[in-house]
Amino acid sequence: MHPRIAVIGCGQWGQNHVRTLAEIGALAAVADRNVERAEIFAMRHGVPAMDPDEAIASPDIDALVLALPASVHGPVARAAFAAGKDVLIEKPIALDVADAELTAAVARKADRILMVGHVLRFHPVFQKLVASVAEGRIGTVRHIIANRMGLGRFLGMDVVWDLAPHDLSLILKMAGSMPLDVTAMRRTILSDATDIADVVMEFAGGLKAEVHVSRVSPYRDRRFSVIGTRGMIVFDDLAPEGEKLALYGHEVWRDGEVFSFENAPVTYLPVSPGLPLDRELRHFIDCIVHRRDPETGAAEAVETVRILNEASPLK
Repeated sequence: MHPRIAVIGCGQWGQNHVRTLAEIGALAAVADRNVERAEIFAMRHGVPAMDPDEAIASPDIDALVLALPASVHGPVARAAFAAGKDVLIEKPIALDVADAELTAAVARKADRILMVGHVLRFHPVFQKLVASVAEGRIGTVRHIIANRMGLGRFLGMDVVWDLAPHDLSLILKMAGSMPLDVTAMRRTILSDATDIADVVMEFAGGLKAEVHVSRVSPYRDRRFSVIGTRGMIVFDDLAPEGEKLALYGHEVWRDGEVFSFENAPVTYLPVSPGLPLDRELRHFIDCIVHRRDPETGAAEAVETVRILNEASPLK
């Protein structure tokens, strides 16, 4: 049997959690401060509507998914841990490092699972990219470039906090460590906050990574590129099915004082189908049942908040 999971927060992304958990058969309740909103989704999926405090305290609920404003993630999660609940918290888990660290510490003391909702980590294309790099398909990784650009999403926070967490999580997975240095260049263009930003990180061993985010771009770009000593691999989330993971066997080498290079034709790598959110929530359920550490756990959650604050300190 699945653990009994309640979703607190029925906003745009919380609705996706509600629907997916219902499809899996693990949705036990829906909660929102807006009672009418909660009742709509509860009725749709045949589960009880609850007040958030009721869901936290209920003995009929084993775990929670929190899809709330980041400013309240910490207090709600800590109350849930104290009530014996495991929790998946949507990114970011907090707006400052101290709050994130406190949430992680409370989860650890209560021996509860804390998972952060970095859904792209469960994208089958990204997971195939990780496996391909591990197999040595592009040699030693030297550089990572992430582009996340488009028009819109002016949600009361700047573009770094809104868009960069996705790619920071992917980069932390590829690097396998925390960055030694973080620098950023931010620009305000059409709003009152940062609209475009470049975040650059340096890791042990010389690996470097950069994230370029923009909410005032005339075109959309969702590419994650990994450059190695014997090739390059690109996850393009906007490419057609069958062309989302491209392997380029390009090589650059040195012969004395001269650098040479060779272009290679692109090869599209086959990827097994799967929906990222479904895979993420099934992973959460597996961690609950088998008491395993999640792929996207507390350490990464805290580090992501730390990088966000270094790149774009909140006033």
